[in-house]
Amino acid sequence: MAQTAPAAQTAIIGAGVMGETLLSGLVRAGRRVDRLLVGEKRAERARELEERYGVSVVGNLEAATRADTVALVVKPKDMGDVLAEIASGLRPGQLLVSLAAGITTGFIEERVPEGVAVVRVMPNTPALVDEGMAGISAGSHCSEADLAEAEALMGSVGRVLRIPERQQDAVTAISGSGPAYIFFVVESMIEAGVHLGLPRSTSTDLVIQTLVGSAKMLRETGTHPTVLREQVTSPGGTTASALRELEQHGVRAAFLAAMEAARDRSRQLAQGQ
Repeated sequence: MAQTAPAAQTAIIGAGVMGETLLSGLVRAGRRVDRLLVGEKRAERARELEERYGVSVVGNLEAATRADTVALVVKPKDMGDVLAEIASGLRPGQLLVSLAAGITTGFIEERVPEGVAVVRVMPNTPALVDEGMAGISAGSHCSEADLAEAEALMGSVGRVLRIPERQQDAVTAISGSGPAYIFFVVESMIEAGVHLGLPRSTSTDLVIQTLVGSAKMLRETGTHPTVLREQVTSPGGTTASALRELEQHGVRAAFLAAMEAARDRSRQLAQGQ
């Protein structure tokens, strides 16, 4: 009887917030715990993850050596050092999935053995509640199977789009940094509610549910946001008065400038600045 090939092993190197988010998402999605590894040097953190998820936590090099797919969930400034640490354990046919902002597939491919496939991912923090948005881009050695595996990894914590790598800096500016823009708007609306005389708890409930409901309308109706905005905006009404103030204060231009700044910073990170 022919033997069944062993299940692929996946390693997550970097056990910070996003690393643990990916780990927990994979477990919830049905990945076998005995086929998951975590690379983590801090003993206390390693024990915490072992107790919480039942996974094996090992050194970075061992994780990279044993895995078929390696998710690199490290800070951009640490990527060079991590690649230097694990390069000797990598081999052609492995898949590296990088979640580091601004780090190109070319940067990684120059530091790993020839034939190692690389996929670049820009995730975002709503992955913490399985509502993430990730853009993924293939490196020069990626197969369809490699991209599909990267999609499966990130699909465990949200939605995934394949994009050309040249668009990754823009994706970073839109969805990667985007949650912070939304939280900033929510924070501002809550403070405005307090200024208008509402208790903070009441203002918070009103703003958050308005955000959730509006996002659900956008997703479930498929209606263009301009149309939805116009449906709320009666001529000469309260909403029209508010929107006039936002336009006069240049909110659209401010958002464009903010996202251009985020894009530019992503480019700087790619250059090691």
